[in-house]
Amino acid sequence: MAEHPIQGLMKTAMESIKDMVDVNTVVGDPVETSDGSVIIPISRVSFGFAAGGGEYESSRGQTSMGDEGSNALPFAGGSGAGVSIQPVAFLVVGNEQVRLLPVDSRAFYDRLIDLAPQVLEYVNSLLGGEKKVFVDRREDNHVMNQSQPRQDAPQYNPQGRK
Repeated sequence: MAEHPIQGLMKTAMESIKDMVDVNTVVGDPVETSDGSVIIPISRVSFGFAAGGGEYESSRGQTSMGDEGSNALPFAGGSGAGVSIQPVAFLVVGNEQVRLLPVDSRAFYDRLIDLAPQVLEYVNSLLGGEKKVFVDRREDNHVMNQSQPRQDAPQYNPQGRK
């Protein structure tokens, strides 16, 4: 059976989209800054596709799929595609840390959640922080949490006594 003309339209459009959108579109090319950090853009890619067509009938009732010879009738069709690329975030790798910087202003609360461990660590070090040591008690079949003061941190005394 012969290929319908709409299949050719769809195939051409899909191949064009395939050429335009690849993994480097979603995760962009890394850019190295002067301080040695590497910035990688992350994007959201959306695309839509539409195709349609119609064929004319002759007075004898034959269509373009009928005789392939001189009685083949015209086919009218079209296809289209749309691509939208939106930056979502930037992945920053450097200074022995990895950060995800969102572009969207609504991501403020997500950023707060991401910073929470660093803030808690900083507050803990200001208060003379304790280093947590987890000890496995095999005979009890559970893990106990024991706190030991850090040797390098100043000791916090709420009463001010030594």
